[in-house]
Amino acid sequence: MASRGCSSRRLFLRHAGKRLTLADAEKRLRPGGQLPDFQAPAIVPQRLWNELTTAQNTERHVAERVVIIGSGPAGWAAAIYTSRAQLKPLCIEGAQTQENYVQGTLPLGQLALTTEVENYPGFPAGELSGYLSSSLDKAELDQVPVLDHQETVTGPQLMNLMRKQAKNFGTKVMTDDVVDVDFSERPFKLKTLSGETVEAESVIIATGARANWLGLESENKFKNNGVSACAVCDGALPRFRENPLVVVGGGDSAMEEATFLTKYASKVYIIHRREEFRASKIMAERALNNPKIEVKWNSEVEEVLGSDDKGVTGVRLASTVEEGKTEELDATGMFTAIGHTPNTEFLKGHVDLSESGYVVWTKPFRTNTNVEGVFAAGDVADDQYRQAVTAAGTGCMAALDAERWLAAEGIH
Repeated sequence: MASRGCSSRRLFLRHAGKRLTLADAEKRLRPGGQLPDFQAPAIVPQRLWNELTTAQNTERHVAERVVIIGSGPAGWAAAIYTSRAQLKPLCIEGAQTQENYVQGTLPLGQLALTTEVENYPGFPAGELSGYLSSSLDKAELDQVPVLDHQETVTGPQLMNLMRKQAKNFGTKVMTDDVVDVDFSERPFKLKTLSGETVEAESVIIATGARANWLGLESENKFKNNGVSACAVCDGALPRFRENPLVVVGGGDSAMEEATFLTKYASKVYIIHRREEFRASKIMAERALNNPKIEVKWNSEVEEVLGSDDKGVTGVRLASTVEEGKTEELDATGMFTAIGHTPNTEFLKGHVDLSESGYVVWTKPFRTNTNVEGVFAAGDVADDQYRQAVTAAGTGCMAALDAERWLAAEGIH
């Protein structure tokens, strides 16, 4: 029988006393299940048959070794490192939804909402003359070389380069949101917006944090055209140099942003709703004692002024104590500094979060969370620096931490 099966290129197996072909056995294989306990054909050694059936089952259903949730600098850096480690990671990059657009949580992260990126290593600024115009005269400026266009990069370009690099190394990408998780046992279970359930042996959380905005229609209109939420990222842009700027807020972040911007601006207005700052005394005094800073107390931004071609040209303020009283200020930029919200709503009750909602790292200089096998990288766990380069750095760290943890668990 075995000889006849071999000559006709068919293999026969016996199961419960019945003769089945390999094709019949294939039909009986349920997704996520195990192959029936067949005996190996006489012409196939049992060891090879076990390897064959194990491989067939593995291809049909296995938990991902690493799933990365998020697709900013942290997520893509983690994807690059885990894919180079042959872990075949899956990156769930986020969904293309209106809600994500409004919140600034679309795929590719916060950098996808920016224009030029000037502080990421390896990409010199293209308009060098614009940065030196405040310190060089025209004759000197004429001697400044113009850098090649390929040496510049925008936020979306940088993120797409990282995404392409990760995919080139074998990263799988799912354009979806994770809306719920179960970290109670391994494999971990991740439920997506589209209704899929993804299983993972380890997870790297890299969902970032979104800036809080005023919610004005005019504010949204001028984002990346004079409206920003990051002075360190954008403050040195030519449009802001030697021009008056506005900072909205009253906490430590606002004081820090305003003080930083005095390096470039001719004047900085701090707009605050109340008659005293919430900031720490030392930060408030530092801002109040700066000759370039003027505070507009008991005021709020009613409208951002400007045009499509010029961008922001000023703001209209409304008094919070005198009804109907308004004031207009000339400014080429407005920086909101009213805090950030980490994208961790779906993680509540599953990993330890700080009072402000950030994922808590449990070990110094490590990306471990309180759940074994779950790591965090980037702004979702960083309420201090919030820079692309630091996010990418912690993405690398999380990838290495995950790789070593998996190896210790015997998963390669």
